[in-house]
Amino acid sequence: MTASRILLVVAGLAAAAYGAVLVLDLPGRTIALIAVWAGGGVIVHDFVFAPLSAVLGYTGRRLVKGSWWAPIAVAALCSATLIFLAVPVFDTPGAKPDNPTVLDRDYPMGLMISLLIIWACVPLYQVGAALMQRRRANN
Repeated sequence: MTASRILLVVAGLAAAAYGAVLVLDLPGRTIALIAVWAGGGVIVHDFVFAPLSAVLGYTGRRLVKGSWWAPIAVAALCSATLIFLAVPVFDTPGAKPDNPTVLDRDYPMGLMISLLIIWACVPLYQVGAALMQRRRANN
């Protein structure tokens, strides 16, 4: 192992130990809720998201042929990630009339703009790839 890897492993273990110390300072009920949340996350991932991703990937690969597959797959993954991140603030659960600075943005519009930018990059990638291929052929 290189010195940088050893340093990264030591830093990771130190951060994990610090996190464990912080968690152990919490009340027992909170620790139990954290364990249920973490276990539930693993179960939902393994039995819902992973099979769904496999089915969508397999189906998408059959429907999208050629060089369009990679950029569409990346755009779909980025879109899913953004949508999952937007869910907690999408209906503005923390907004308060007496404090307009809490959730002070139009999150649905921001999500739509972000998704439009991501999907606009798909044809741009194709154009860039074609130009690079043409440039390599000329050299």
